[in-house]
Amino acid sequence: MVQGSLIQPPRRAIGSGRSCLLSRAARFRRDEDGSMLFFSMVVLLIMLFVGGMAIDMMRYEAERSRTQATADAAVLAAAAMRQTRPPAQVVQDWFDKADLSDSLTGVIVDNGLNFRTVRAQTRTVTRPYFMQMLGVDELRSNAASTAEERRTNVEIVLVLDISGSMQGTKLTRLKDAAVEFVTNILEEDTENRVSISIVPYNGQVNVGPDLRDRFNVLGTHNRSYCIDLPHSSYQQLALPTSTPMYQHAFADTYNTSNTSTSWSTSNMTPGTTNVWCPVNSTNRVRVHSNNLTLLTSQIRNLEAVGATSIDAGLRWGVTLIDPGSRPLITSLANGGIVPNTFRNRPFDYDDEEVLKVIVLMTDGEHWPNEFVNDDFKSGDSPIYRHSDGYYSIHHPGRSGSNKYWVPHRSEWRAVPWSGSTWCSAWSCVATATRNPLPWQTVWVNLRVQWVANQLYRRALGGSVNSWVEHLRTREGTVIGAGPHEVSRMDTRINTLCTLVKQQNVAIFGIAFEAPTNGQNLIRNCASPGRFYDVNGLDISTAFRAIRAQISALRLTQ
Repeated sequence: MVQGSLIQPPRRAIGSGRSCLLSRAARFRRDEDGSMLFFSMVVLLIMLFVGGMAIDMMRYEAERSRTQATADAAVLAAAAMRQTRPPAQVVQDWFDKADLSDSLTGVIVDNGLNFRTVRAQTRTVTRPYFMQMLGVDELRSNAASTAEERRTNVEIVLVLDISGSMQGTKLTRLKDAAVEFVTNILEEDTENRVSISIVPYNGQVNVGPDLRDRFNVLGTHNRSYCIDLPHSSYQQLALPTSTPMYQHAFADTYNTSNTSTSWSTSNMTPGTTNVWCPVNSTNRVRVHSNNLTLLTSQIRNLEAVGATSIDAGLRWGVTLIDPGSRPLITSLANGGIVPNTFRNRPFDYDDEEVLKVIVLMTDGEHWPNEFVNDDFKSGDSPIYRHSDGYYSIHHPGRSGSNKYWVPHRSEWRAVPWSGSTWCSAWSCVATATRNPLPWQTVWVNLRVQWVANQLYRRALGGSVNSWVEHLRTREGTVIGAGPHEVSRMDTRINTLCTLVKQQNVAIFGIAFEAPTNGQNLIRNCASPGRFYDVNGLDISTAFRAIRAQISALRLTQ
């Protein structure tokens, strides 16, 4: 034992302690215990944040939808023209009751002659709970809702077939459908914005004396009031009142008579029921009216007779809605024929507040149109009638001094028939009837074919048909009950239909138990999607469908 020495504890080497620390760090780095907990915490935080954002967006969308729904309902109520309160006040009340007053930023009201437009501007502001952590303090949406009620000025023309084939049940069903249509249309019109015109047509259109007198019509008479329209009138929309046109001669161009080469009075007098333009005051055109009593009464009293000239019906229908006829309608209003409310109609085609409608209806197809040629419509004829009822005619082109043909004597004379069995030029002068008959008087008393045969063909030779064609024109050919060569008439209506549709006029076509040719004609004329091929009682359904397409109130945005 060594005295006086201190015993020192053993010391760990410095190098060995550092290596231990490094060893522990390495073990910590390699140890994966607790790593999933960290990842799960991160994912949970992300999910909570995304969920919070979704809640913010759901709150925002719910508030925006509620504001939009309130705005839509408010402007619809405010735009109603029956609404007597100020539109802006109506909108404000809707937002107040929905507790959304702060969302309404403005109301714009536009009133016109026959419309009201209301526009509500809104702003939806929602303060988010979670998105504020991203610096988003509010969610904002600006929107607008617009509603409009437009009391459109409407001009309706019913172009209705009243030809002979419409007799019986078909005419009754047409009347029922048209009366219902007119009644419902006018009962809904509380602002006098709708005018209805009626154009009944058969082989011609009876315009009546009031319309006739406002056109430049030649050869006038007061038996019936149809006008022979020139072919050129179908190539333009307007029918100027200054255009020279002949009144349709009151003549029987259709019925045949005895074509014997000897004297005969068989079938000499006209068959008035087959005159192209019959005397009938109820079948006349009615111009721009909203008098329900007058319109329905006229429809109820329509009579079916005669042939079918769809082109003429449409031509007059277009005339009544063409703005070129405004001076005509104003003149009729001045005369008390048209209500003063409609004195400025027809409106312009491009007037956005106007709806022009033509309802074109037929049960048939074109029948060749017939009319007396212009030279034989008016003025003095070369025909004489003595008090005994016998006729004679002057043919100045015949050689010699005897230029008067006396058909019942089958002889030529120097003077018209005077009732004598024989006379010289000198002895009969005092008693002879020296005043020729006006052509209008001739046609009231004699058929065209009888005149052609007895007064022309027997006197001058030739064929009956050639002399008939000399006196009258037929636009096409007739072969029994059909088919008919009427391409000229078909072309005219097709041309006019195209011109009308280019002006955005709504043409509704109704083929009522019509043959194929008639169906195709109306289908081609009608506006797209506005053709109705109907049978029986379906004609009422067609008129109801047409009425339903005239809408007033709509949500425009």
